[in-house]
Amino acid sequence: MPIYEYACSACGKEFEKLVRHSSPAAECPDCQSSDLRKKLSAFAALTGSTAGANDLPGPCGSCGHPDGPGACRFQ
Repeated sequence: MPIYEYACSACGKEFEKLVRHSSPAAECPDCQSSDLRKKLSAFAALTGSTAGANDLPGPCGSCGHPDGPGACRFQ
């Protein structure tokens, strides 16, 4: 069961939703709009080692691309 990230086109709220095959269509928890945009999600892989973890750049905040704003070419 994946967790999807959404951004509401009507009110701008960003939220996550656990989606099952039998789940109804997602809607915004604030305004109940179904005019949603799926966001691209970054994932993490745990290796059990913390070596080098502090050397990685943080996500840009809009798409999760680790190289920062503009790296994913969506902006």
